[in-house]
Amino acid sequence: MPLAVAIGTYGLSFGVLAAQVKFSLLTAVAMSLLVFSGSAQLVTVAMLAGGAGMASILLTTLLLNLRNLLYGAALAECLAPAGKWKWLISFGISDEPFVLASSRFQKTGPDPLYFVIITACFYIAWVSASFSGAFMGNQLDPQKWGLDLAFPVTFTALLIPGLKGKPVIATALAAALIATGLETLSPGNELTIILTGIFAPIAGLYFWRRSAHV
Repeated sequence: MPLAVAIGTYGLSFGVLAAQVKFSLLTAVAMSLLVFSGSAQLVTVAMLAGGAGMASILLTTLLLNLRNLLYGAALAECLAPAGKWKWLISFGISDEPFVLASSRFQKTGPDPLYFVIITACFYIAWVSASFSGAFMGNQLDPQKWGLDLAFPVTFTALLIPGLKGKPVIATALAAALIATGLETLSPGNELTIILTGIFAPIAGLYFWRRSAHV
């Protein structure tokens, strides 16, 4: 539930930003209902505000969300008992459900019902907050109220418990260094997060291979 509150907070930010780039209330809510991806939706409205073209937006959001392929592969065993319903449940695969479901899987084994419940909580929080933000439109400034911090703070809270072992720590440190370096060289570059996601895991793979051969 605390994570659902955080998700609702930056869902509110998305709704406000969507209204500012001239999304109608229906369009903003429909995007949350059908896409259900905070990173993709926030990047989309940010790029639209910057005048980016549709092809650039589609490519960026595709690359940004390729991580869901890895999430799906990692959760395959966890969701296996759901049988033919796996295709429907997989709609909920995203960062927060992945972290919580993976932790649950390690402790108690496969539990599709748990995944469905937490995903439903996050989905309701995201859609309802998106509606509220789009409804208020320009009446709310996300930066003034600090709502823009909800997104990174939520992911930081998810990340810290998982910082165990040299490969994981090396990946996190490499990501921090790469992102900081790229942002220093080219502030606001939309490729920073993509390049960081591609190259940071190389450090983790290096330490993982060393430990595998010890």
